[in-house]
Amino acid sequence: MQQPMSRRQRAEKGRSMDPGSILSVLEWLSGDECHAIDEAGLISGLGRRLRQIGLPVDRLTLHLMTLHPEILGRTLAWAPSEPIEIHDREHGMKLAYATSPLRKVMDSREPMIVDTNDQQWPWQHIDVFKDRGLVQLVIAPLCNVDGPVSAAVFGTKRPGGFATSEIRAIERILPALRNTCELRVMRQAELSLLDVYIGPMTAQRILAGRIRQGEIETMEAALLLCDLRGFTELSNKLPEDKVLDLLNAYFDIVVPAITSQGGEVLKFMGDAVMAFFPTSDAVMASEQALAATDQILDELSRFDMEGVSIDAAVALHYGKVSYGNVGSGRRLDFTVIGSDVNLLSRIQTACGALGKSVLMSDAFRRRVGTENVVTTKFHHLKGFDDPIELFTITTPESCTH
Repeated sequence: MQQPMSRRQRAEKGRSMDPGSILSVLEWLSGDECHAIDEAGLISGLGRRLRQIGLPVDRLTLHLMTLHPEILGRTLAWAPSEPIEIHDREHGMKLAYATSPLRKVMDSREPMIVDTNDQQWPWQHIDVFKDRGLVQLVIAPLCNVDGPVSAAVFGTKRPGGFATSEIRAIERILPALRNTCELRVMRQAELSLLDVYIGPMTAQRILAGRIRQGEIETMEAALLLCDLRGFTELSNKLPEDKVLDLLNAYFDIVVPAITSQGGEVLKFMGDAVMAFFPTSDAVMASEQALAATDQILDELSRFDMEGVSIDAAVALHYGKVSYGNVGSGRRLDFTVIGSDVNLLSRIQTACGALGKSVLMSDAFRRRVGTENVVTTKFHHLKGFDDPIELFTITTPESCTH
């Protein structure tokens, strides 16, 4: 790290810090205790240890980048005798930091030292540094083997900033800090990507090692299948970019309604969403699925995008499903299969034939009560020998029960 030395640095150029003290920090960063704690424990433990060995660190921050469609990264900030600050940064924050030395370090992968009077690289507007009386920052990149570059920032209030020997001590600590941060960044990216693309329950199964073809377990769950009505006609009339915007807006209504009620999305099938609500309480699972349906149809009833409105049909069923790995060789998928899943699909198809926004099986109806629920009589569904009695809600726009 190259920068003109302050008077304090020139005076202390020949002094070195105790190697044993630095070694104790290195051993802690690479030891079992550090490995077992979370991100907040990491920055808290490191900040205290740096102060204990004599480094005048008044503000320590970690800026850990990740891979997530909504979150750019996470900032953790420590100061003596203060609670840990944790800020999840959305992708738009990248523009706010575009001219900061923090952004330059991440882009160039080169460390920097900046002082309060450095007009070229403003940093005091950044929330974790603002109004703290810091006079100097040592900003270091934490370069992973691949993926986004993170950073660590060591700030001090001491007049003249860090001494040369103190900067050298920080440099010695950085490789170990990078390694322990990389483990956390990789773990977080792993969890985030699995959660985003396949859902939290499936992600937990994969991380637990249940990844072999044919590993399937049977469970009971409330099932929901939501299909966008008239999507083919809309696709033929609207430009492709408008269709994509419309589809994403539709999913932005359906998916949060499902997950907020404890459900998990299993599949996006074109314009349809299949979800299940797994719980040992059948009544609770079914009520959660019905509440999600209520929310979906209520929000869609008010939806308008440049004069285009949309509607959906929802099928509901409670039954037994087989959940696990299907596929071939190294290309596998987690899915649910079984006769109850097939029935759900046929119920959804019947929504269109009967002109209903909501249809449910008798197995589902019995778990949510009968208020506002009426029969549509028995219907022959493809693939099922016996006619199936289906039920609907008398006020689909409110879906109360």
